[in-house]
Amino acid sequence: MNTEGDKPLKVAVLGCGVVGSQVVRLLGEQSGDLAARVGAPVEIAGVAVRRLDAPRDVDVPAGLLTTDALGLVTRGDIDVVVEVIGGIEPARSLILAALENGASVVTANKALLAEDGPTLYEAAEKAGRDLYYEAAVAGAIPIVRPLRESLAGDKVTRVLGIVNGTTNFILDKMDTQGSGFEEALEEAQALGYAEADPTADVEGFDAAAKAAILASLAFHSRVTAADVHREGISDVTSGDVRSATDMGCVVKLLAIAELNATESGEEAVSVRVHPAMIPRSHPLASVREAYNAVFVESEAAGQLMFYGPGAGGAPTASAVLGDLVSVARNHRQGTRGVGESAYADRAVLPMGETRTRYHVAIDVDDRAGVLAAVATAFATHDVSIQTVRQEGRGDDAQLVVVSHEATDAQLSATVEELRGMDTVREVTSVMRVEGTDE
Repeated sequence: MNTEGDKPLKVAVLGCGVVGSQVVRLLGEQSGDLAARVGAPVEIAGVAVRRLDAPRDVDVPAGLLTTDALGLVTRGDIDVVVEVIGGIEPARSLILAALENGASVVTANKALLAEDGPTLYEAAEKAGRDLYYEAAVAGAIPIVRPLRESLAGDKVTRVLGIVNGTTNFILDKMDTQGSGFEEALEEAQALGYAEADPTADVEGFDAAAKAAILASLAFHSRVTAADVHREGISDVTSGDVRSATDMGCVVKLLAIAELNATESGEEAVSVRVHPAMIPRSHPLASVREAYNAVFVESEAAGQLMFYGPGAGGAPTASAVLGDLVSVARNHRQGTRGVGESAYADRAVLPMGETRTRYHVAIDVDDRAGVLAAVATAFATHDVSIQTVRQEGRGDDAQLVVVSHEATDAQLSATVEELRGMDTVREVTSVMRVEGTDE
């Protein structure tokens, strides 16, 4: 029951960068609507920043700015803390302090949730407060709430997603314009889609953190970023993209989380991030530019797809404010929303036990018996070949082999054997194939 009438809810914002500045702007511009939706005014009590004199995209009253983030979150009048500074520390300490002092928390911090989410969940449970994080995965796209709430009565079996806009932009340009990796990366940086140091994006760290969060939600088990097999896109070549085109496919950096049956009959979780070829008929293949999409498969609902802008100040701030409204409503009613659901406690499979398919391009000697020798290498490791084709003649002969599904360990062992064969000059490309029917 609401016992506070129209008493304003006080919000502390940690960070005033790309996302934080948009949160502050929207809180001001939409104050009337937010008050109507929450049932009470929502007021900014303070904005914690590293430097008071730093240039900002939004005008913040000087009286609201502070460099004392800890002092702000532990004030007795703070109802909700919005954390958009990112990173592990001081974000973790500030969030824990906020919860311990009775404030609920809205965060966009994927790295922290993927590394130490259970600590935050336990602190929120102990404090009887909310921890919401829709903005931590795929920007404005609503995916956390559907997995936590809308599909709570269903059994999710697979989550397949494009969850990093930078890499999707680069791969899209390589596909549609014939750009090389470096050329596409430079264009992404010029347009503001990639950082000056793009490592977190192009090497898959960002997507791996998001994959861990999605897997934890989908399969009711604790999954950390360390559990996620990660490969980036820096080794994807124009030749890989052309080979995908020849197969009627497109290359995407995918975050994949799925349930797998183990030899003992129990279910385990596999979580991986890597570039893969997917058919152009697959819904994810049409995701262009810096957009994101998440494809969910469940037993009752079937196939669902969530699509939209996956990053950017305003889109991410939209997700933050959606959480803020929910948390504020709960606060006024003296209730709390959904907490951590890790009851299933499923094990996470190592990558070697995950079943997948490979596309392998091999430069070979163009002479009799080569194809048979390659086929024998696959058979030795119990890997069945789906298709094989030869390109070129003479010194430029190349075999392109696509396997049927096998464990990643079997496929990796096959590739290693190929690399050691006298008739194989070089294994020029190895890429997984996803989303196709066997």
